[in-house]
Amino acid sequence: MNKEYHIIGLMSGTSLDGLDIVKCILKKEGKWKFFIEGSKTIKYSKYWEEKLRTLPEKSKKEIEEYDIEYGTYIGEQVNLFLYNNQIKTDYISSHGHTIFHKPEKSYTLQIGNGKTISEITDITTINNFRELDVSLLGQGAPLVPIGDLLLFPEYKYCLNLGGFANISEKNESIIAFDICAANIVLNHLSIKKGKKYDNKGEMAKKGKTNTQLLNKLNNLKYFKLKAPKSLGREWVEDKILPILENSKISLEDKLSTFCEHIAIQIGTFLKDESVLVTGGGTFNNYLIERIKNYSTSQIIIPNSEIIDFKEAIIFAFLGVLKLRNEINCLSSVTGAERDSSGGDIYLK
Repeated sequence: MNKEYHIIGLMSGTSLDGLDIVKCILKKEGKWKFFIEGSKTIKYSKYWEEKLRTLPEKSKKEIEEYDIEYGTYIGEQVNLFLYNNQIKTDYISSHGHTIFHKPEKSYTLQIGNGKTISEITDITTINNFRELDVSLLGQGAPLVPIGDLLLFPEYKYCLNLGGFANISEKNESIIAFDICAANIVLNHLSIKKGKKYDNKGEMAKKGKTNTQLLNKLNNLKYFKLKAPKSLGREWVEDKILPILENSKISLEDKLSTFCEHIAIQIGTFLKDESVLVTGGGTFNNYLIERIKNYSTSQIIIPNSEIIDFKEAIIFAFLGVLKLRNEINCLSSVTGAERDSSGGDIYLK
């Protein structure tokens, strides 16, 4: 099956940076290869930023309504993207936006209705990649490791610095898990200073590490658990934010301390060979500097298109694997009862 797949990958992360759209061409020639034909991040309007941030607090009925509305929004953005770039695609593969992720309660929800996307674009759409794995008693996350393994085989580690920091490590097999909260917390603190994010880590760099706060963060129970394990917004709200809010130090000191916390947790795992670093946190110069301080791996930072769109590229790949009825979710990563081919397909 050496078919060439023209597919759009879509990703919206917990950082609420926007909707990532990437048009990929994927082909298996012995090894999998990918080419990027176009990419764009659609920044969320105040309406969507607020809605996606507060939707977990809403009723089931409202969430169902916004699942359709957000699917409509995605479909319209894809149509506009294709028109503006004068390109075509055969498939759409969408992560959606996570509203709930509680694998311990066998529940996960990503909105962005796949049927609606398919109807608006008239393009076959694949979505809902996490639910099957969770039903098989897995974490439903992380999902990118099979892409790390097959699309980026030259690196021992792949580290993503998004809302959460997650890592894939390749030895005889591949293990992967969420390390700690990252931009979801850094952005939360930056907003209190009237900024959406800490540009290049400049505010954190002005602050000082507070040992008491750092110890409280590093001693959280999650960091003693073995993989498979994953994190969600709920854990941050329950475990991280109360610790930060109870601390009376300056916001700059909190940012500096949290960067130190992230770097220490990541450094625990980066002990040799090379690591490919992607995600929005890659642009946080101060955070990268601190990670280098605790790591003995060679830090590889790719071009900005890979930094920004690696997850969307991999979700395009997950869609291709689903179309081929091949495994796209690894039980060795998620702890599920078996490997699976997750996702729902909505034909045009």
